[in-house]
Amino acid sequence: MIKSKKIQFFLIVLLIIIISVIVGRHFVTKHFVKKFSKMPPPGVIVNAVSKSTFYESIETFGTALSLKNKNYRIKKSEILNENIIIGKVVEKGEVIFETSDKKIIAPFKGILGKREIAQGVLGTESFILTLDDTTSILLNIKVPEIYLNILKPGLSAEVKSDSFEKKFYGTIESVSSRVDPSTRSVLSSIIVENKDLKLIPGMLLDIKIIYDKKEQLGIPENSLLIQGETAFVYKVLEDNTVNKIKVKIGKRNFGKVSIIDGLSLGDKIVTEGISKVRDKIKIKILN
Repeated sequence: MIKSKKIQFFLIVLLIIIISVIVGRHFVTKHFVKKFSKMPPPGVIVNAVSKSTFYESIETFGTALSLKNKNYRIKKSEILNENIIIGKVVEKGEVIFETSDKKIIAPFKGILGKREIAQGVLGTESFILTLDDTTSILLNIKVPEIYLNILKPGLSAEVKSDSFEKKFYGTIESVSSRVDPSTRSVLSSIIVENKDLKLIPGMLLDIKIIYDKKEQLGIPENSLLIQGETAFVYKVLEDNTVNKIKVKIGKRNFGKVSIIDGLSLGDKIVTEGISKVRDKIKIKILN
């Protein structure tokens, strides 16, 4: 009898606990639903899908050479005019220097330079005066033979130097008809525009040969949501809600990624604040 009453009491207590848990969960859920339903929509930055340029590149380096150059070996004692200025730009037809029996005329526009002859060499009272045409720079580079089917005259190249922030631009002028068997590379020549004469012979330059250049739809990389091997973006609808949609991506250049499938030109997507966004929610556009 006593045992039966204990069991009955235990069941009643257990039932009360279960009811309390259910009622508690109901009110807690109701509280959070009410709280978060009043939260303002997250503020995000939105941009339209536009076209961008994407390409592949071959990266290498090379030493700058003057397109045209002329050397004059002269004795200091024979020079009549003492106003030779190293670094001066001389025009074509201008007198570079005079000796007792001749005048040296510049055959082209260029910059004057000077190379001393090493001590101990016969005629060390002489020096070599150089004239370099640097309005364009020549780069002879060796490219691995695996790129032989890509290399061709007319391909564009971007050139950079640690000395300057700006980029210089050039074009492949020629490609050798032979592969060097010792290095398994092919010799190519690039002509780089240098109208402001900033690049000078002897400089080491970083070179990027551009190929497979295409105009494609592009979006910022930070607007992508990557899950495993699948990429998603949040597309903005007219009522300022978002749809999480799958996209197929391609090349990446300059912080942008090309979109092969999933978006159209002019579509609006979330580009900043993506971590605050969830599928189907309403957003606040800040820009």
